[in-house]
Amino acid sequence: MGNSSVKQHYETAKKTGTLKLSQRKLDEFPQNFRALAHLLRTLDLSENKFTTLPNDIVEFTLLKQLNLSHNRLTGLPDTLGVLGKLESLNCASNQIKSIPSSLTGLNHLKQVNLSDNQISEFPLMFCDLRHLDVLDLSRNRLTIVPDAAASLHVTELNLNQNQIATISEKLADCPRLKMLRLEENCLQLSSIPLRILKDSKVSVMALEGNLFEMKQFANLDGYDIYMERYTAVKKKMF
Repeated sequence: MGNSSVKQHYETAKKTGTLKLSQRKLDEFPQNFRALAHLLRTLDLSENKFTTLPNDIVEFTLLKQLNLSHNRLTGLPDTLGVLGKLESLNCASNQIKSIPSSLTGLNHLKQVNLSDNQISEFPLMFCDLRHLDVLDLSRNRLTIVPDAAASLHVTELNLNQNQIATISEKLADCPRLKMLRLEENCLQLSSIPLRILKDSKVSVMALEGNLFEMKQFANLDGYDIYMERYTAVKKKMF
């Protein structure tokens, strides 16, 4: 990236608190980047060549939006957990295999996108984050939704295109969960917890592309109760 281009981006960032450096073939932070550490609220580093996130990120404590999508990250640093003001984290389309437990301290997170990675264990560090609305874990390698996921406060959980064969019935205890996406997984009809149908707040449950016909889903005990919630939500939309 040419010096004039860098300078222009930096000058704009000083005024707006927003720095967009996507599609710049970067694999490390540019020179003088740290000078913006106490100014930036939005940082877009998408579509670059980062394989690791530099430790300097720890200094960007005012960040609210961080976009690292479409890089080559294999993991995230523990230091990311100090960005206590972070509200949106987008790490989609990388090669991430695990998430550091330090992210449990990001109490202001509202949206997390980890789609299209290589995560095989459900990231429980996002449980108990009371402001987290959307968690996107689609296109990963998850096989189980464990009991502990009941502590999620999200309204939308996207688990499409994983390898999930088991879902804990305790997911019905999620206090705010309304939209549950489970398309294209490895679920048998018997794997659908009836408690989610009968005794949860889930009003949209996407299940197409699993190991059963959708018409069979309509025969499950509790389907009518689920459909009452579904219909009520649809009516509000129109």
